[in-house]
Amino acid sequence: MFNFRSWFDRVLVQAPAELRNPRALSMAAVLAALNLAINQFTIPVSGYLEISFDFLASVATGFLCGPWVAALSAIVTDLLGYVLRPNGPYFPGFTLSAMLAGILYGLWYYRRPVRLWRVISCKLMATVLFNFLLTPLWLHIMYGQAFVVLSSLRIVKNIIKFPVDVALLMLVLKACEQYQKTRRRV
Repeated sequence: MFNFRSWFDRVLVQAPAELRNPRALSMAAVLAALNLAINQFTIPVSGYLEISFDFLASVATGFLCGPWVAALSAIVTDLLGYVLRPNGPYFPGFTLSAMLAGILYGLWYYRRPVRLWRVISCKLMATVLFNFLLTPLWLHIMYGQAFVVLSSLRIVKNIIKFPVDVALLMLVLKACEQYQKTRRRV
């Protein structure tokens, strides 16, 4: 059952406090550096489509630091990622997508137990929102091509990648959960 008071406290009281927590900010900086390193290794599928796993660091940031720190970290990593490896002209829509992804991951995972249903639900929401709606919209705005939400290549890539992403997310989130448990004991 959804508890609004618990959600309100977690998202609007506890999570913003992480913006003033040096430990959370340093953790976000380390994860941002990891994100930038992972972002250097992508698998190109076509001119507008590539496979990357840098979202794992963003998810870890959302889990450990909350949605607002994850959003700020996503903005920084998107801008620095473009400087390090530009892939076409800069477009602020992709920065907005990265920021929204950080918020989404933080809302789903921050101070929540890792559950398979939560990982699948969040990944499905992220896939639909970012891979099928926003990215095609940004590409349409940038290049003026037909706004194709469900291209066959995009569908096939996401269907194949979905179970792999869920498995990797479970591994990363379980590791983050274990890290939090050991940190609380110290």
